Amino acid sequence: MSLSLVQSRALLGMEAPAVTVEVHLANGLPSFTLVGLADVEVKEARERVRSAIQNSGLEFPHNKRITVNLAPADLPKDSGRFDLPIAMGILAASGQIDGARLAGHEFAGELSLSGELRPVRGALAMSLALHAGQALTKLVLPTASAQEAALLPQAQVYAAQHLLEVVGQFLPRADGAETDDVWTPVVASAGGSAPSYADLADVKGQVGPKRALEIAASGGHSVLLVGPPGSGKSMLAQRFAGLLPPMSTEEALQSAALASLGGRFSLERWAMRPTASPHHSASAVALVGGGSPPRPGEISMAHNGVLFLDELPEFPRAALEALREPMETGCITISRAARRAEFPARFQLIAAMNPCPCGYLGSRLKACRCTPDQVARYQGKLSGPLLDRIDLHVEVAALAPEDLLQAQPGESTESIRERCRAARELAIQRQGKSNQALSVKELDAMGLLDPGAMQFLKNSAARLGWSARAVHRTLRVARTIADLANCKSTQLAHVAEAVQYRRALCANG
Repeated sequence: MSLSLVQSRALLGMEAPAVTVEVHLANGLPSFTLVGLADVEVKEARERVRSAIQNSGLEFPHNKRITVNLAPADLPKDSGRFDLPIAMGILAASGQIDGARLAGHEFAGELSLSGELRPVRGALAMSLALHAGQALTKLVLPTASAQEAALLPQAQVYAAQHLLEVVGQFLPRADGAETDDVWTPVVASAGGSAPSYADLADVKGQVGPKRALEIAASGGHSVLLVGPPGSGKSMLAQRFAGLLPPMSTEEALQSAALASLGGRFSLERWAMRPTASPHHSASAVALVGGGSPPRPGEISMAHNGVLFLDELPEFPRAALEALREPMETGCITISRAARRAEFPARFQLIAAMNPCPCGYLGSRLKACRCTPDQVARYQGKLSGPLLDRIDLHVEVAALAPEDLLQAQPGESTESIRERCRAARELAIQRQGKSNQALSVKELDAMGLLDPGAMQFLKNSAARLGWSARAVHRTLRVARTIADLANCKSTQLAHVAEAVQYRRALCANG
């Protein structure tokens, strides 16, 4: 009888819990049994591993009873990530490689039938888990996944393109001779040039909406753009990420880890603020995450970036209502009967919609053909609690053809971003966080409202029937406007502008 132990990791939410792959070879009727709460794709590893070992010129123990246990037994395992550790365990148990030398290594990788290694999801999450546990473990991964895991500066990551490359590092040494490890750790190649975003100067006119986006980028506020088709709502939203400050290394690692879990990671987009743009037919699960085991949704893919919801009223009501909690807390918790996973979801919401079903309510260029009931039903798809959580409601009017063709290019993203950066720095120096993240108590201390501005805000809130949340959100926006003007106190003009950004949808009529 022979037993070998190989270390790997599973994926559970943002975590990568350790998994021990135990391989036991015994005499008896030939069989290959895999246990340990393995999903279908993990159980299929039996055929992939058998073919990969044979086609690599190695010996598969056909005449043995093979038992593979993935411990702990109550932890769900999915994907083909355990192919490589299972293969290494079989080779170690059969004496073809030195099992003792596997200590201090962790393996993950999917095997093709020829023995080539294919990338796996969550490589960066594995690297972060090792770093969090302060383990000095060497991580062995397929080449594409190794580049991703090596983005963590302290990680010891080794890459291989074929099973034989991995096996060659663990062959038995003659007469117990000690030799140096010739494997070279992978060094991440990302982070060269600065991220490139689309330029806001491409959008002609629309001075008011651009001002609103500048305020949103300075204070971390959410925005609803309302206007007729073709007025530039999508162009504005798609260029918003360029106004945000550069990502810190920690933020870049968080966003990259989430993209890796979703299978969307790309080295070319390293340190670039993500913009998630789900289609309006997306379900609540696609938007907030879910499944078994739980996977991140679009709001988590937009973490540290922008979530752009075009045609907002066309989204399913359940999907939109599911946004309310993460917009407040910055995270989403997915609970299932056996497991619970938490994903970060601190995004800036940029939503766009038409004012009515035909899209031309209030347009000077084309008459609206909708009845009042149709308009009310269309706008009623958005609940009051959801609209209450959106800081800036901005009208985007359509430009006349002559104005559009004769308009000069607008201000560039770079110059606007510089003003946003200065305003954010003022807020960080004053309170240690953006204005949008201020609690009610902090807002009372940091708002610094002038007496006239206080009275104006009270009168406006009473006349417009605002909730307490709407009042506080307006005050946060006013504080951001004051920061853009480099004013220590929040004055009447700042509050008056903030109030204008909470107009009701029916004002477009």
